[in-house]
Amino acid sequence: MEQTSILVVDDDREIAELVEIHLVSDGYKVFKAFNAKEGYEILEKEDIKLIILDIMMPGIDGLNMCKTIRNTSTIPIIMLSAKSADIDKIIGLSTGADDYVIKPFNPLELTARVKSQLRRYTKFNPNSHEERVDKEIVVNHLVINKEDHRVTAYEKEVKLTPIEFDILYLLASNPGRVFSTDEIFERVWNEKMYEANNTVMVHIRRLREKIEMDSRNAQIIKTVWGVGYKIEK
Repeated sequence: MEQTSILVVDDDREIAELVEIHLVSDGYKVFKAFNAKEGYEILEKEDIKLIILDIMMPGIDGLNMCKTIRNTSTIPIIMLSAKSADIDKIIGLSTGADDYVIKPFNPLELTARVKSQLRRYTKFNPNSHEERVDKEIVVNHLVINKEDHRVTAYEKEVKLTPIEFDILYLLASNPGRVFSTDEIFERVWNEKMYEANNTVMVHIRRLREKIEMDSRNAQIIKTVWGVGYKIEK
């Protein structure tokens, strides 16, 4: 199988090399550039499928490079930045980036985001030759196989109980829809909930402990306060 080529543009050579090590270990072909000019030259010569782009670089910064790339390409772009404020994320994403990762970052989380972006790009790219597997649900950082009840979160397989799996499958197969605790109980347990209890909340908490990077700051199963739970697209 032909390797997927990824371009890493970062003036910090140590970070670029760290990212390269982890991506290569996952089977990707990596091109490194240490400024925007070098990055443009590689893009002209190579069939790059995703870019990891540092924001703060001398000369042409990552924001302007992203804008330029977006004029001609929809290739996934993941921005790296030491700035963590919401406004900085908004600015970064508004230039056309698909994701925003804050330094210092966990390399495993970065590679998980790379795979997620590549899957999404492949799904909507009519020129892609990657085979789609209909029995799988791929949403957010999850891959759920209904046939054999396998679940992967952030590229790591997790073991779920049948109830946990059914709750997760319900939410993931209806991305964006908010389910109340009563509705989750009735759909999963197949019985009416006649009085308030914490059954669903306990299972959601356990699910988060298994599938979230940080269960106290859930990014997959979101709480809609006063309404219920959902998984975003």
